[in-house]
Amino acid sequence: MDRGRSITGDWHLAQVNVGRLVAPPDDPRVAEFVSALAAVNALADAAPGFVWRLADDSGEGAIALRPTADPQFAINMSVWTDADALFDFVYRSAHTPWMARRRAWFERFEGAYQALWWIPAGTIPTIEDGLARLWRLDRYGPTPQAFTFKARFPAHGQAGPPVDHRPDPWCVGNA
Repeated sequence: MDRGRSITGDWHLAQVNVGRLVAPPDDPRVAEFVSALAAVNALADAAPGFVWRLADDSGEGAIALRPTADPQFAINMSVWTDADALFDFVYRSAHTPWMARRRAWFERFEGAYQALWWIPAGTIPTIEDGLARLWRLDRYGPTPQAFTFKARFPAHGQAGPPVDHRPDPWCVGNA
């Protein structure tokens, strides 16, 4: 499961991000996004620090999962050895140009759409865990239990104030 030793010791970083597609997954308006998922998932699987990602029974991805009654609601979850590995994948890899175009396929989302949190190494978060972290972030703002790249808290047992990875406003990466 783990492709590398965690630099945070016994902790890994879990992430969830959600969105509402502008159309159902089988609609031509989101076809480019849906057709790119396998390639983007392969990029994640091969990225340094990648540990796990949410996938449906086919293993292809999470787009077919329906955690809510809304057929256009999409969820993505993954686990990484550390925050820098996830940040590099999101903002400095071939994934970045796809993420930069998210507004072509996703509606503006009201509330928290991404949350990060530390989990014991070897733990697999559930969809309910991810949705609860988003709720917590919406309700209380960044805390050690649910945070963002703008206010990333250290892993359990590590001291220090929250770190700002400065993810916005740029959204360009290297191929």
